[in-house]
Amino acid sequence: MTKKILDIQNLKREFKMGEEIVRALKGISFSVDEGEFITIMGASGSGKTTLLNILGCLDKPTEGVYLLDGVNIGKLSRNELAKIRNEKIGFVFQSYNLLPRTSAIENVELPLLYNPAVSKSEREKRALVSLEAVKLSDRKDHLPNQMSGGQQQRVAIARALINHPVMILADEATGNLDTKTSYEIMALIQELNQQGKTIVFVTHEPDIASFSSRTITLRDGRIIRDARNENIRSAKKALAELPVSEEIEG
Repeated sequence: MTKKILDIQNLKREFKMGEEIVRALKGISFSVDEGEFITIMGASGSGKTTLLNILGCLDKPTEGVYLLDGVNIGKLSRNELAKIRNEKIGFVFQSYNLLPRTSAIENVELPLLYNPAVSKSEREKRALVSLEAVKLSDRKDHLPNQMSGGQQQRVAIARALINHPVMILADEATGNLDTKTSYEIMALIQELNQQGKTIVFVTHEPDIASFSSRTITLRDGRIIRDARNENIRSAKKALAELPVSEEIEG
């Protein structure tokens, strides 16, 4: 039987803005199985960011149920939420969120720093394995400003992998990159998915969504479409087909 990593039932999120109540999510339900690669799309104001914050355990729903790997997120304390975030979710952000004066390998080690059960040598070993997974072990001692945007995003992905999370949650992870570099990152994401990683990728770009196996589209706090992608594009193939003029930085 396929294991559900995310199970969301009638999720609602309301915010009080002065006298007004803003209904950001109006009853969303969907589930994501282990090993799926889904994209979440929606224009500004669709509820995408609110949903992302709940999926990432940065916020709780007003109503409804969110189960992450069988754990009911709505019932957790702030400390328990922080623990779940660190252990079960690997975050990848649009702006990389790397520490500027810290080497690639040290940036990757960060999620393990607060785990007393992991020794310094074990931390370094696991960080190196993560960097190897994103093909960047030769840059382990480089600082972020010594790397291209694509390389920095690879470091961020390596950091997301280090705790063996049940889900990689990416927020517009190709938003700051040119087409060639975006496709390189998507080729890496597809590779990780083929290795069994569950990936939830938030994007506003249809060409990025076409690399996933399923796309959920939001509008005005509701799901208006949840469809499997019949023709999943290969990012490696799309990369090979780019005209030479697109090839800027890697």
